[in-house]
Amino acid sequence: MTKSKQLFSTISSKGELSFSLVEVDVPRPKPHEVVVKIEAAPINPSDMWPMFGPADLRAASFSDDGKTLKAPLHEGMLSKVKPRLDQTLPIGNEGAGTVVAAGDSPQAQALIGKTVAVLSGATYTEYCCVPVQACIVHNEGTTPKQAASSFVNPLTALSMVETMRQEGHQALVHTAAASSLGIMLNKICIQAGVDLVNIVRKQEQVDMLKALGAKYVVNSSAENFKKDLYKAIDATGATLAFDAIGGGTVVSDILTAMEKVGSKDATGFNTYGSAQNKQVYIYGGLDFSPSVLNRAYGMTWGIGGWLLMRFLGKLEISQVVAMHKRVADEINTTFALDFSDEISLEEAMQPANIARYNAKKTGEKFLINPSK
Repeated sequence: MTKSKQLFSTISSKGELSFSLVEVDVPRPKPHEVVVKIEAAPINPSDMWPMFGPADLRAASFSDDGKTLKAPLHEGMLSKVKPRLDQTLPIGNEGAGTVVAAGDSPQAQALIGKTVAVLSGATYTEYCCVPVQACIVHNEGTTPKQAASSFVNPLTALSMVETMRQEGHQALVHTAAASSLGIMLNKICIQAGVDLVNIVRKQEQVDMLKALGAKYVVNSSAENFKKDLYKAIDATGATLAFDAIGGGTVVSDILTAMEKVGSKDATGFNTYGSAQNKQVYIYGGLDFSPSVLNRAYGMTWGIGGWLLMRFLGKLEISQVVAMHKRVADEINTTFALDFSDEISLEEAMQPANIARYNAKKTGEKFLINPSK
């Protein structure tokens, strides 16, 4: 356990990505830390930018020893990653495994032999050293594969509902709703009796969410999308949306539908639109094109960015602990996740695999098993 294979990403000031598998020393845990043998680490959409940035992976090539993939950046994109240039960064937001060593604090010692999920930003490795506070301790019988996605998707879905409550909204809209996160959000909302408007791109995704019990699902590729969106927002009274797409007109379409619902009973001259606040948070960037706003939704609306860790930082510790416990207790129900592919650290570097997991297709979810 003195050495560990680990994936790193570097973007040089000359405009070249290096994606490397390196052997590193396993740190000796400090009193409040544990060493986890990582047995399962998911590849999430949020891992893609740290891994590859704006590299043109179609032009990728391997070094002679096969341990480094190199690729040029897309033209004009170097300024987008200026803060990270010439830095070698670990990657992998989350993962799970068994605690095999611990510092001498009672809290750390108590975790030896336990299955834990970790949030570290460096989980694409054989061994990961993290503070005990960065662990979710799972119940006996839960496997690392079952626990692998305990942070990013579950806590994001729970925090979206908590954001809704804190800001005084009564229902939600969610885009890219057929994703793993979207499925979890549906389960949470159904349990809590919260109305959720799901926006998807294909009829089969509509059918899949309906089969899960989703009541409001609209297809953005359908001819009557805007009418269907209006009807769903009218039925739910949703005034808060979370958008995973970022580009295009979907944010504007949502705000327009919210405004039409909010002002449908207005009489007389109405310069500023409905008084009910309409809010859309962009939390993902599946589409890197500009966000197009056709501002026909009055003057009481907002668009902003939303990040999980910054939201969690605003909560009381007791609230976060309660979320962690719920994830552990419901990891095989509400937060269950199926993986389409299980690959090794070496296989994660192969261009054919990169092309597949970087496509972020619905129904395809990759898991890295460093022991494979």
